[in-house]
Amino acid sequence: MDYYGLMSRIHRLLSLTLVAAFLSGPVMGAPPKTEGPDNSNLDGELFFELLVSEIELVDGDYGAAYAQMLNAARKANSPRLYERAIEIAYRSRNGEGALNAAQAWARAFPSSREANRYHFQVLLGLNKIAETQEPLKRELAGLTSSERVAAIGLLPRYFSRTTDKKLASVVVEKVLAPELGNRTTGPAAWAAIGAMRLQAEDGEGALEAARRAVALDPESEEAILLATALMGPKTPAAEEIVRKYLAGRPTPEVRMAYARNLANTQRYADAYTQMQLLTTEKPDFPEAWLLRGSLELQDNKLVLAEASLKTYVALNPPPAENVQTATMGRGLVQAYLLLSQVAEQAQRHDDAKAYLDQIVSPRDTLRIQKRYAMILAHQGKLAEAREAIRSVPELQASDARDKLNAEVQLLRDTQHYAQAHALLLEATGRYPDDTEIVYDLAMMAEKLGKTDEMEKLLRQVIAAKPDYHHAYNALGYSLADRNIRLNEARQLINQALAFAPDDPFITDSLAWVEFRSGNTQEAIRLLQNAFHARPDAEIAAHLGEVLWAVGQKEQASAVWKEGIGLSPQNETLRETMRRLGGSP
Repeated sequence: MDYYGLMSRIHRLLSLTLVAAFLSGPVMGAPPKTEGPDNSNLDGELFFELLVSEIELVDGDYGAAYAQMLNAARKANSPRLYERAIEIAYRSRNGEGALNAAQAWARAFPSSREANRYHFQVLLGLNKIAETQEPLKRELAGLTSSERVAAIGLLPRYFSRTTDKKLASVVVEKVLAPELGNRTTGPAAWAAIGAMRLQAEDGEGALEAARRAVALDPESEEAILLATALMGPKTPAAEEIVRKYLAGRPTPEVRMAYARNLANTQRYADAYTQMQLLTTEKPDFPEAWLLRGSLELQDNKLVLAEASLKTYVALNPPPAENVQTATMGRGLVQAYLLLSQVAEQAQRHDDAKAYLDQIVSPRDTLRIQKRYAMILAHQGKLAEAREAIRSVPELQASDARDKLNAEVQLLRDTQHYAQAHALLLEATGRYPDDTEIVYDLAMMAEKLGKTDEMEKLLRQVIAAKPDYHHAYNALGYSLADRNIRLNEARQLINQALAFAPDDPFITDSLAWVEFRSGNTQEAIRLLQNAFHARPDAEIAAHLGEVLWAVGQKEQASAVWKEGIGLSPQNETLRETMRRLGGSP
C-alpha cells in the first residue's frame, strides 16, 4: 500500500470514528471492563497498528487484520483488544485464530473471568470438549455457593449441541466431582450430571443421579425436574421420586412439569387431576388454567373448558399498550385458539370467529386460518375453507409446504378423503422427492379402498427411504387387517420395529398380525403392553376386539370406555364398538 493510499484510508477510518471507539469505550458492545485501564500504553506505533488492523478489516483482509489486532493486544496488554481479535477471527470463520486469541488473553489475565469465559466458549464452539474441563473448573472456583448452583444448572444447556454427548458427560462429571457431597451445591451438581447422562442416552445413569440428588436434598427442584424428564414405561422409579415429592409441598413449576409429562404420554386423567390440585393450591398460576382448559376440551367438557381458558386470559391479559399491534405471547394465542374450538364444538360459530379475531400474532397466521377454515367447513363452506388456507401469504420457502399440510389435514379431518387424495396427487408433481407426501397419498388411497395403489405407493416410499419405518408398519398392518399374506405382514412390521423398537403403534400392528394368525394370547399381551405404554383410542379398539373375541366382554367394554374417554370421535374405535355390538 503506498503512502497516499494509506493516508486516504486513514482519513476514511477517522471519519467513521473507529479508532475513537477503541480509545473511549468497550469494543462492539462488550461488557464493561473489569481490569484496570488498558490504553495507558498507547503510543504512536500502537496507534498506527490499530489503524492498519481496522483498514485491513474494512478492505476484507481478515487474516492481516486479525494478526495486527492480536499483536496490538499483546503489546498493549488490553482485554478489549484481545476481545476484538477474537471477534475478527469469528468474522472470518477462523476458529483456531479465535482460540489462539482467547488463550493469549487468558494467559495475560489468569484471574479474569471474562477471559476464561471467552476461552470456554471458543473451545465449545470448536467442539474441543475435552479441553473445556480446566476453564470450567476455573469458572466455578471463583463463584460463591449460590452463584455456583446457578452456574451448574446451565451446564447441560451449554453442551446440548455438542456431537459427542458421552464425552461431554464425562467432562462435566469430572468438573463437578468436588461438589457431589456438598449439601448446598451437590443436588444441583447431581441433577446436571443426570441431565448430561440423559443427553448421552444413559437413562439408568441419569436415574441414579436423580436418586443421589434427592438423597442430599429431598426438596431439590432440579432433581425432581430431572426425574420428571425421565418418566416413562422403562423407568417407573423416576415417577416414584416425583410422586414422593408431590406428597409434600411441591412448587407449582414442578407440579406443572409433571402434568405436562402426563399429558404428553396421553395420561390425560392423571394430568387433569394434577391441574385440579394446582388451580386449587395456586389459583393465580396461569399456565395451570391453560392446560386444564385444554384437557377439559379434549374430554368434551365444553363449559368447564371455556371457564378455565377465560381464567387464563384474565390472568395473562394482552399488553395494555398498542393492543391492536402488539404480538401476543404463545400461551395467549393458544388460549384463544382453544376458546374458538370450544365455541365451534358448541355450534357457536360467530363466537368461534370472534375469539380468532382477538389474536394478534403475524407468525401464527396459518394456525389462525386453519382454525377459521375448520369453522367454515363445519358450516358446509368447504370451498371457502380451503381458500382461507390458500390465501395465507408465503413469506418463506417452507410456507407453501405448510399450507399444503394444513389443507390436507382440513380435508382429512372433515372426511373429504377423495379431495385430499386429489390434492396430494397434484402435490407429488410439485414435490416429486417428498416421501412424506407419497406416504400421505398412500394413506388417503387406503381410506378410499384403493389398496393396490396404497401398496404400490408404500413400496415406493420404502425404496426411496429404506429407514422410513412408518411405511413398513402401514403396509404390514394393512395386510394383517385384510387377513392376507400374514407372513409378509409380520416381516414388514418386524422391520419397522427394528427401526423403532419402542413404538407402541408398531407393537399394536404386530399384535394384529398375531390375532389374525390365531395367537390370541400373544396378541392380548402385546396390546396390553402397547396400551400401557401409550393409552390411545385405536389401540383400545384393537385390545377390546381381541378381548371380545375370547369372551372377555366386560374387560373389552372397560377398555373401550377408556378409549372413548381418550378420543370420543375416533373412527376406528366407534366402528369397532358398533360392529361388535358394544355401542356406540
